[in-house]
Order: sequence, then C-alpha cells, then structure tokens
Amino acid sequence: MKKYKMLLLLTIVSLFVLTGCHGSRGREPFAVPDKFDTSRDYEITFWAKNDTNKTQTDIYKKAIEDFEELYPNITVNIRLYTDYSVIYNDVITNIATDTTPNVCITYPDHIATYLTGANVVIPLDNLFADEKYGLGGSEILFDAPVRDELLPQFLDECSFSGHYYAVPFMRSSEACYINKTYVEALGFKLPETLTWDYIWEVADAATAKDENGNYLVNGQSVMIPFIYKSTDNMMIQMLKQKNAGYSTPEGEILIFNDTTKELLINIADHVEKGSFSTFKISSYPANFLNAGQCIFAIDSTAGATWMGSHAPLLDISEEQLVEFETAVMKIPQFDPSNPAMISQGPSVCVFNKEDPQEVLASWLFTQYLLTNEVQIAYSQTEGYVPVTSKAQASTEYQDYLSRSGEDNDLHYDVKLKAAKLLLENQDSTFVTPVFNGSASLRSAAGQLIENVTKSVRRKETVDASYMEKLYDDVTSLYRLDQKSTSVTSKAELGPLPKTAVILLSALGLAWLLIIVYVCREAVKHRKTRHNAH
Repeated sequence: MKKYKMLLLLTIVSLFVLTGCHGSRGREPFAVPDKFDTSRDYEITFWAKNDTNKTQTDIYKKAIEDFEELYPNITVNIRLYTDYSVIYNDVITNIATDTTPNVCITYPDHIATYLTGANVVIPLDNLFADEKYGLGGSEILFDAPVRDELLPQFLDECSFSGHYYAVPFMRSSEACYINKTYVEALGFKLPETLTWDYIWEVADAATAKDENGNYLVNGQSVMIPFIYKSTDNMMIQMLKQKNAGYSTPEGEILIFNDTTKELLINIADHVEKGSFSTFKISSYPANFLNAGQCIFAIDSTAGATWMGSHAPLLDISEEQLVEFETAVMKIPQFDPSNPAMISQGPSVCVFNKEDPQEVLASWLFTQYLLTNEVQIAYSQTEGYVPVTSKAQASTEYQDYLSRSGEDNDLHYDVKLKAAKLLLENQDSTFVTPVFNGSASLRSAAGQLIENVTKSVRRKETVDASYMEKLYDDVTSLYRLDQKSTSVTSKAELGPLPKTAVILLSALGLAWLLIIVYVCREAVKHRKTRHNAH
C-alpha cells in the first residue's frame, strides 16, 4: 500500500508541474458569444508602448476613460512599455504561466511566435464579420470603422497562417532626413528621388578634411555623413529593391545570396571611407544630424519629432544644435521608377481566455482604438498615419495636415512632411513574410550589416572568404539552419524565463524520482522472490 501511495504522490507532483508549465496548452478555441453580457463586470489588461512620450500616455488614458464611460462594466488596466522587445519577452514569459494580457500592442512577427502555443492568440476573422460585434457591428456603442475602412495594405500585414491575428493600430515607414544646407555646400542638388549612388557620392564627398583634421563641410572634428537607424530595414529594403531573395511565406530562408554579398561589400567600401555608420555602433542619427555631424539620417517617419534644428524632442543640448534646412525624402532607391519602402508600425492582438465574454470585452476595446478620436490624436504625436480611410479623410485630420509649420510642436513641419511622405507613397510600401522565426530572420538581416561595419572599423579584410564565414556565423547565431516554421528558436524567444526553468527542472526531478523508486522496488521484489526460493 505504501508503494502505491508513493507512486501516486510522485504522479500528482509530475502532473502539477506539467500543468504549471503548459497552462495555456489546453485552451479551447474562441467562439463569438451571441450576446455581450452587460450584467457582469470585466477587468482586462492592455499592454502598450509609448516611447516615454507623455502625450501618448495621456491619449491612452483618455481612450480608456471614454471607453469605460460607454462600457461601465469593463475596467481597462494599462501597462506601459518603452520597447517592443520587452513586451515580446514578457508575453513569451506569461504564455508559459497562462497570464498573458488581454490586449497587446505588438508586431505580426512576434505574434507568429506567440502562436506556437495552441489557441493563445485568437484569430479575428469571425469577429471581423460578426453582425453584432464585428467591425462597425450593430451592437457597438461607438462609431467604429467598418471592414472596408481599414486600409487593405495595412490590414493585410496582420494576415498570416490563413487568418487575421491582429488589427493595425498605427503605421509608419522610413524617411531620409537630410541636412540640405550641407548638401548644397558640397556642391550637390537634391534630386527628385534619392538613389543609393547619389547618397554614397555625397556621403563620400563629405569626408574631406582640412590640414587640421577637421571636416571641410562642418568645420568640426566629427562627421558621419550617413547613419542608418535600423540596419534590419536597410538590408530588407535593399533586397526588395533589387528583387533579390529574403524569405518565402512558408519560412524558407533566402537571404544568404550573391546579391546580399554584393551589397555588403559595397557598404564595407563606404565604411572604410568613413562615410557610413549605424545606430548600434555610433548612436541616434538624430543627435548627429542636429549637431551638424551627419548629412543623411534614415529613421522611422515616427521619429520625425527628433529631427531638425527646431525639433520638439531633442536629446542634445541647445549649445550643440546647428541651424540648417531639413529636407524629408523617401529612402534611397535602386530604381526610382519602381520605389519600395517598408511598411511598419504597431498592431493590436487579442489573447484567448477561458471566458469568451472577457475576450469579447477585450475585442470591444480593441475596436475603440480604431476610432477617429484615438487614431487622429495618436497620429499627431509623431510621424505616424491613421490606419483607416475614415480617419485619414476626416476634416480634422486634413486640417491638421494643412497647417504644417505653423508651430514647432503639434504642427512641426518635419513631422508633417514625414506623415505626408507616407500618405503619398502608401502604394509603394511592402511587408515581409510572417512566420515563426521571421523575427529572428529580421534580426539576422541587420546583423549582417552590423558585423561588416564593425569588421571594417577593426581593419579586418572583407572578402569572399569573410562572407562565407559571416553567413555561417549569422546562420548559427539565429539558428536559421533549422526549420523555422516547426520549432521556435532560442534566438527567437531569448533565454527561457526563470519560472519555466524551475518548472521544467522540477518536472525532470519528479520523473527521476519515479524512475529511481520503480527501479528500487523492482530490485526489492526480485530479492524477495530469490529469498523465497
């Protein structure tokens, strides 16, 4: 009897550990309730990012207050982050303990990894189409956009694995912020469309120095003519413009090709001349641009409020500021007649819970984030654009766009130029395939440029043999040689959360004790039989 009690105890421990480690594994697929139960109270959590921008925080808070006034039985608790990667890691940690938020601002690449847990994020297809509670549904208590008012090029970014798993919240692209004053001082004139050849030519010319070692263009000892904020985007867009391989929707990795090598060798040449660097190596492009130490700074259109002599957001002292005229243009192209620029920006997903009514409450709040009030207010904080045609065409938003330069705050001209740039080129934007592992591939794309840039600065030789080793190193670092759609890689998820490590260790110990106990009992039983004979 004692033997069976011990086995039962160990089995219970094992099952407890399994349940704790895989709490969300057994979640039932979400089904839209026939009716939202307003007789009950709901408390939902909303994880969002705000770039330490108090105005954005206030917009979130007002949106929550207005929503709770319409739905007094729903309480929304917000948790603010300053980095999407931290949101991503926290979600991964909370999936393991079945404590995910209800609503989360994130990226489709990240959602693809969340989906490795069964039914963790709800597909939105049925909710979109629901007559009562779908987009613009009859039972919605606010003026929500209908499906056709969500701009298709932005909504399509949220579709992968056969379903819509998010709705777009804001959209941005990249822009080239230019010190036009210095360009002209070097004897150049800005073209209608920037090309890579033009950028490199001007950047190389800006490296000329006087006899004292100061740069001729600015008279300072520091000048990095061309700085790129996101080298991930730099490589991805270069490959897209060249019609070269990056990946397939099924997760096949195509980036390690001859075109990539050619691009990297060309970049290395300009690093050696001192005309190019990256954010990770040198720091924020805006800081160098505003100090007169950079000519071409490529960053998100959402970063426009940091760019220019009169930028409302600055990370350098006024004494360091240099007066110059700021131009805002599309990123450089290989073929100006066929431009390509990446579409990016946060999306919103809804996590599955045991109570379908709680999920429906979360979806109602998600829809509220798409209203004109929230979309227009948030887009005015930076160089974002609203994701609905309804908001973009509104009188309020059009009035906002028309007042560019009236002040250096709400109507800061560089910010408005960046927003208009994206609005005028929405049809030229593209997105990369989304699959489990696509976030790692994105990081790998930037790592190729970062490694080459560092190697040149260290006086290493960048040649064919270097490229072969670089490909091997980056493939290994991000585990791109594994089937990315089958298993979530370590590079994708980062290190296992401590809770998961503890639970898995306990599970292993529990099974070890079971095996030891069974073996010991078997030996004792054998000895008993032997003595009996």
